[in-house]
Amino acid sequence: MAEGNLPGLNVVIDISHHNGHIDFDAVADTGILGVIQKATEGRDFSDKTLADNRKRALAAGLLFGTYHFGTASDPLAQAEHYLSVVKPRKGEIIALDFEKNEHDPANSMSFSQARSFVSHMLDTLPDRQLGFYSGDRIKEALGSKHDPLLAKCWFWLAQYGEHPTVPPNWTKFTLWQYTNGILGPPPHSVAGVSGNCDRDRFNGTAEELRSFWKSA
Repeated sequence: MAEGNLPGLNVVIDISHHNGHIDFDAVADTGILGVIQKATEGRDFSDKTLADNRKRALAAGLLFGTYHFGTASDPLAQAEHYLSVVKPRKGEIIALDFEKNEHDPANSMSFSQARSFVSHMLDTLPDRQLGFYSGDRIKEALGSKHDPLLAKCWFWLAQYGEHPTVPPNWTKFTLWQYTNGILGPPPHSVAGVSGNCDRDRFNGTAEELRSFWKSA
């Protein structure tokens, strides 16, 4: 299947300190509309590139958001750490990254911990929408079951292929990370970012993306 025929609008990237220095003006010039930055991990790690990337991405006219990478530590402490670092701003999306910790599998966030994190975030920020990023991990945890708490989150699918498969808990993906810059269909890169880059597709039009981002 050609890249242009993949479902969704290919206009979002997600980044972290691993991407090094990014030229956000060049990123914007390619047609990218939104950037989601890793902000925190566990209960004490903060991405040192967050503040500068946020400032420069917004100056380039890009939509900006953040995510927290979940670990096996106290989920409420993780949520509070994320909130204290990000200080969620109007017009910036927020999300939980629920996946296996490939570098330290024993330190992976459990399903119950993910639910506790989500519950705390929704209680703390009742007027905000929280994104839930996951792929095989949530599919294995839920199967065909429905979780009403997690269903309150918009779904950010991680699946490196040409055909997105959304767990039954959600009716659709909002964002779909179709490549980690290596696996999945091209393109695997974007001007302004050195090397390969995580890329995401939005399930809607550019106008709908801007509306979703600002209201979430």
